[in-house]
Amino acid sequence: MAKILLTHSYFYQLDPKQWQFKQPYPPYNTLLAAAYLRDKNFEVILFDCNLSTNPREIIRYLEKEKPDFVVFYDDSFNYLSKMCLTNMRDACFEMIKLSKQFGAKVLVSSSDATDHPEKYLAQGADVVMLGEAENTLLKLVSQPQENWQGIDGIAYLKDGILERSLKKSVQTDLEQFPMPAWDLLDIAKYQKVWQINHGFLSLNVATTRGCPFKCNWCAKPIYGNRYNSRRPNDVVIELKYLMERFNASHFWICDDIFGLKPGWVKEFSLLLKENALKPKLKIQSRADLLLKDETIKELVAAGLDEVWMGAESGSQKILDAMDKGTTVEQIYEASRLLKENGVKVCLFIQYGYLDENAEDIKSTLKMIAQIMPHDIGISVSYPLPGTGFYEKVKQQLQEKQNWLHSNDLEMMYQGTYSKEFYRMLYSYTHAYFRSLKLKDRLRNRMKFSVRIKTILLLFRQIIVKNRLFRKMKLYQLT
Repeated sequence: MAKILLTHSYFYQLDPKQWQFKQPYPPYNTLLAAAYLRDKNFEVILFDCNLSTNPREIIRYLEKEKPDFVVFYDDSFNYLSKMCLTNMRDACFEMIKLSKQFGAKVLVSSSDATDHPEKYLAQGADVVMLGEAENTLLKLVSQPQENWQGIDGIAYLKDGILERSLKKSVQTDLEQFPMPAWDLLDIAKYQKVWQINHGFLSLNVATTRGCPFKCNWCAKPIYGNRYNSRRPNDVVIELKYLMERFNASHFWICDDIFGLKPGWVKEFSLLLKENALKPKLKIQSRADLLLKDETIKELVAAGLDEVWMGAESGSQKILDAMDKGTTVEQIYEASRLLKENGVKVCLFIQYGYLDENAEDIKSTLKMIAQIMPHDIGISVSYPLPGTGFYEKVKQQLQEKQNWLHSNDLEMMYQGTYSKEFYRMLYSYTHAYFRSLKLKDRLRNRMKFSVRIKTILLLFRQIIVKNRLFRKMKLYQLT
């Protein structure tokens, strides 16, 4: 059987914003692909580059293992991989070239490679696997290369011309996949970063694939608009394993939407209780789903600690333009109910969508002030291939069509204001939010020394906020 070196192309330390947070999560989908191949009796070695500093670190694995295949299998459950950042693309290109120098066949599966297979093939990759790829990968490593062109769901070069095979069928049976190969991971590296910076270990678990909603800026090159779930019992078994083996207490459920399938969360909650498991869960969800029936109550029973809600904007005009399918009122109401149930509410905010004006921005700032979330994540609209938003602005796109890292915030198209303004707005909103949090903290009883320190921090944030506000006025340019 072939020897396979499995890796991916995300380096936390090449993404300054994310490395500053010090919240690294293992490459879940890469570990899942490793387990799937190992179950089919292939010898699998893992090079997890998440915490590496240089793509050339792969050389050590190439020299030692001399693999037949090097497979770049990105973690498509991680939104950072789905952003298709050029820092990570360049790192992948370097590793592809190195792998070819050692005589390995190179296979690539990622959101960026699915969108731009020609770029990866030009660097020496033998095949790009398009979309969901576990079964495609198994076929490729099981057959001689001369038979690959008959495999569905791949892109390759034939006489220097890009060819795509037939689109592969959708994978709906998730029960065929084993638990990810957690034993291949150097978990100690993750434990060290988490414990030093947060005092606990958080790990990631996926319970579903895909998202059926159709926000027109959201790219879905791997799973598309479908939604399939694992069995609740399988997820509980995995959580129990991670809690007992690694002493993890906190989990990011890295689904695009958690708990959409009717009855799933309730069954999940009962199984956790039967197994005496009490994990703390961080999830992503939508305001309208959180307001359905007993959803919040069932999520809390399952251990819900933190919700990242795709609020995007406090302006209904902008939400409608995005085809978001939610209302501002739902965002407010879901936030209120979550807080009443002791859940941390965090909001994703997106600035710069088409036709956004000053009133829309003010509405978003007002929403942040009135909801007072636990945390916020801010971005600007980012057109990625395959989205309705991309189609609307693609004629404006220049040579740079991807961000360098997740805090690049480059406006790729003509927004209402200049790119300098939106970068200022990003910083202003954070300073505004921090000042609100500090004011709120001052309402609580605290030691005199702590109160003085809080007042000084608030004073600094107000200075920063006001300075940024003045600068923003200068950058309100089309």
